[in-house]
Amino acid sequence: MSRQPDRRGRRSNRSRGRGRDSRDRAQYTRGEQLEGRNVVWEALSRGVRKVHRIQLDERARPNSKIERILASARAQGVPVQRVPREKLDEVCVSGVHNGIIGWAEPLPAVSVRGRLSELEREGRDPFFVLVDEANYEHNLGAVLRSGLGSGVNAVIIPTRRGAGVTPVVLRVAMGAGEVVPVIREGLSSALATLRRAGVRVVGADMDGKPHWAVCMTGPLALVLGGEGKGLTDTLRKRCDDIAGVPLHGNLESLNLSVTASILMFERVRQIAADG
Repeated sequence: MSRQPDRRGRRSNRSRGRGRDSRDRAQYTRGEQLEGRNVVWEALSRGVRKVHRIQLDERARPNSKIERILASARAQGVPVQRVPREKLDEVCVSGVHNGIIGWAEPLPAVSVRGRLSELEREGRDPFFVLVDEANYEHNLGAVLRSGLGSGVNAVIIPTRRGAGVTPVVLRVAMGAGEVVPVIREGLSSALATLRRAGVRVVGADMDGKPHWAVCMTGPLALVLGGEGKGLTDTLRKRCDDIAGVPLHGNLESLNLSVTASILMFERVRQIAADG
C-alpha cells in the first residue's frame, strides 16, 4: 500500500555490531540464530523446532524469564554456555540480543495448500497476509507480531524477492515467528490456490475504499504491495476488493507494517461487531 520508501529505524542497543543487515554478516537459513529472551523462550516453549544450544551473558542478572529459559533448556537437554557479553556482541545480527542468543534448526517448511488443509480440519476460516517485497526486515517482523495478535494463520512472501526470515525479522517479531508460519511461494500462484479454496482477496492501496467499508470477515487474504511502490497491476487484478486507509493532512502514505496492522485489526473489529 505504501508508495513512499520507508526509513529504517535507528537501532538502539549496546552491542558493537549494531546497524548491520544480517545479509552483510553471514548467510542465514530461515532464522537459525535466535536473538533476545522472547525469541529464545518462544522457540523453547512452542517446540516447533529443536534448539541446539544457547549462549547467555555471564553477567546477566537473574529474572523470571531467564529462569524459565534455563529451566526449559535443562528439561530439553539444551546446553547453555555462559560467555562474556562481548562474544554475544560479535555474533549478534539484529543489534539487540538482551544478553542471550540461541541456535536452532530451521523452521519447518509450510505450503499454502498444507496450511489450508490444516485449517479445514480445525474448522477455522483462513486468514492469510501476503506481502510483496518487504525489503526492510523490521517491516516483516512487525507484520508477524501484529499478525499473531490479530489471528493471522500465515504470512506469505515471494520465493525470491524481499527479506526472508532472518534473525532481525525474528527479533522484531518478538517470538511471533515461532507461531505464525511464513510461507515462501510465488504470490500469483498462492492467490490462485487461495481463490480456489473460496478465500476472498482484498488488496491494500491508497486509492481503495475506506477500510471500514470493505468486508473483512470470513475466509480472507490481505495483499500488501512492496515498500515504495504499492500493489502491482498483476496482484491488483487478482483482488476482489481494494481497501485504503484514509489519511489527514499532507501525509501521502503509511509504513507497510502500519497499514498491515490497521487492516488486520479491522478484521478483528468487524468479527467482534458481527457478534
